[in-house]
Amino acid sequence: MSTSDHLRLAVALSDAGWHPAAWREADARPGELFTARYWADLAAIAERGLLDLITIEDGFGLQSTDHLAESDRRTDQVRGRLDAHLVAALLAPLTSRIGLVPTVTTTHTEPFHVANALATLDHDSLGRAGWRVQVSARADEARHLGRRALPGVRREHLDTPETARVVQELFDEAADAVEVARRLWDSWEDDAEIRDDATNRFVDRDKLHYIDFSGDHFDVRGPAITPRPPQGHPLVTVLAHREVPYRLAARSADVVFVTPQDVDDVASVIGDVRAAEAAVGREGEPLRILGDLVVLLDHTQAAAQERLARLDARDPLRSDAAILATTPSDLADLLVAWHEAGLDGFRLRPGVLPDDLNAIADALVPELQRRGAFRTAYDDTTLRERFGLSRPASRYATAGSTA
Repeated sequence: MSTSDHLRLAVALSDAGWHPAAWREADARPGELFTARYWADLAAIAERGLLDLITIEDGFGLQSTDHLAESDRRTDQVRGRLDAHLVAALLAPLTSRIGLVPTVTTTHTEPFHVANALATLDHDSLGRAGWRVQVSARADEARHLGRRALPGVRREHLDTPETARVVQELFDEAADAVEVARRLWDSWEDDAEIRDDATNRFVDRDKLHYIDFSGDHFDVRGPAITPRPPQGHPLVTVLAHREVPYRLAARSADVVFVTPQDVDDVASVIGDVRAAEAAVGREGEPLRILGDLVVLLDHTQAAAQERLARLDARDPLRSDAAILATTPSDLADLLVAWHEAGLDGFRLRPGVLPDDLNAIADALVPELQRRGAFRTAYDDTTLRERFGLSRPASRYATAGSTA
């Protein structure tokens, strides 16, 4: 198996883990969830396992048992988190190879700010930045900002015409936000910084460009205040389950995270993603498709199942992704089978941190390496290269219309 055939492996970091009772486990560190050391330690484990990237969860409101619902005001689960982009920024100089992908919502965040912040992260990390694009459909989150009113989206109303219209508008806005960001990343040509003391010019003004984006949600002139990112464009990712988010991914992303429930579901989900690409007329490189799985790993199936049952007895785990309580060896078998079914890789959601992240790095990864399914060293420089994606050229490099 060549390096390009290796499956991709990411982890999604959230709180004390994706199980709501994770913070009560013996090795959990609930007293450190809001410290830099906690996140630095998690990133170091992921990098020790040679993982492609970490994503960091975020949102504009306190976590809720149902992420579409307003805050449930529960006090027996983790509530509150650090800003994901700032966590990624602090991890940049503490890591050297792993991709750093914070979640940043588009509903209440200006794309000009997001584009410059992610460009800065890409400079800080020397080409390892990404963005997990997320929309916010919660009315209480809109009230935090006070700049717009949202009716809120309830899970039981997802298929009603009124809710479908709201969802479509939020995802259209997200697509515009990504387009603005990508244009701003292009607004400085790669060689715009000339630092020419002899001519008294730090930048070549002819290589800075207005983007002049005008759409239903934003009118942004540009140029960016941050020079072009090392990757050209940081890696853009989207989590998608249904047609509308599939289309956002197809229009705007490089990588899509999906949630097949079993190997038979893999082909169907991939078909939906490819159909969305065709529907929006996507050109260029196809989406890289990673399957999301919640994982709890132990040395035997029985031990893993008992651990999940013990945690569920305290607070049941429910997820949009399939939940696997198993051994690293059996999980490796499953990942290889699903990879052969068409997925480019996986984003694993550790049930308990750091326990299941340690198991991924120290047991699952060696199992995959023994099967020839995963790399044995980092062999690329940027996050885009790791996903086999080219570095985009600036669309304004020969277009004129300088700023």
